[in-house]
Amino acid sequence: MVTPRREAVNTVAFIDNYCQHYYSLFEDVRHFEAFKYLHVGMLSEIRYKSLPEIAKTVGLKDGQSLRAAASCQ
Repeated sequence: MVTPRREAVNTVAFIDNYCQHYYSLFEDVRHFEAFKYLHVGMLSEIRYKSLPEIAKTVGLKDGQSLRAAASCQ
């Protein structure tokens, strides 16, 4: 396993706690962050749960970074 170069960005506490169990599955911390952002998006109150809409909700410029995490699941 590759050690991450930096710590993952914190999101909502209960999502961070839940996702921490899956941390070892990700080689890259960016994919782990995207995994957490997907969970934030799925639990948010947005109307359409698409990757571009989730990206806007969590403050990303587009949904491209979420695609890697979505394909890992």
